[in-house]
Amino acid sequence: MTNTLADRYAIAKEALDAAEKLVKELRREILATGGDVVEGDYCNVIVSLSERNSLDQTMVRSMLTEEQIAECTKTALIETLRIKHKNISSRAA
Repeated sequence: MTNTLADRYAIAKEALDAAEKLVKELRREILATGGDVVEGDYCNVIVSLSERNSLDQTMVRSMLTEEQIAECTKTALIETLRIKHKNISSRAA
């Protein structure tokens, strides 16, 4: 078993992705019950509905000039990690 930082990150990311997939599936099952509370042995899951407002950026952009949009635009640097799996058989050559 490898212990490099890159490999540990990749293994943890794969586990996280699998857990998130399971959570999405369980969420769909819970919502499909149609109940407000799903009772368990160790916890209860409470289902609630709330309202969220969002700004229609397409509409806003159509109402503003390019200069106004530029004045309101903020730029941020985003750090991204990507995993590129190695072909193990090519390392043996």
